[in-house]
Amino acid sequence: MEPRTHRPTPLMGVALILIAISAYPTSASSQNEPQSTAACPSTAELDHQHLQGRWLAQLQGVAPDATGATATLQLGPHPELAQSVRGTVQRNGATAQISGDADGGDLTLEESINGTNISATWTGQVVDGSCGKEIRGTWNNANPTPSAPSAPFVLRKQAGWQ
Repeated sequence: MEPRTHRPTPLMGVALILIAISAYPTSASSQNEPQSTAACPSTAELDHQHLQGRWLAQLQGVAPDATGATATLQLGPHPELAQSVRGTVQRNGATAQISGDADGGDLTLEESINGTNISATWTGQVVDGSCGKEIRGTWNNANPTPSAPSAPFVLRKQAGWQ
């Protein structure tokens, strides 16, 4: 038996061209894709708008299973003060109000359990090179107790609501 030889047909040539075209990378973009990512703000440029969003707080020096070791802050625009934020802090099933601002990389937040009196303050600085997504400082209980002392904290901005 004689081996068969395949002769190229016009249909095979078209198929090869289509395969080559589909393998060629394209640069089409969808209107739903994000345009360009904004430049990373410098520490000095950080302001109230960069604070808006969800933050995870880790209170350092407190055992991970101890009361108050972590908290979640949700910050949005302050309805009365244009250059400030307001929101909530959740810790151990309790929610407190929080408000404050950032100026030149310095953070100041006031926490209130009852909505009237300051129960704690958060003061810190944006970490250089973190694009405003990490802040380190000290959480100070307005009425320190052995179970709720002042503690260093790290705030990290969470993905999702930027």
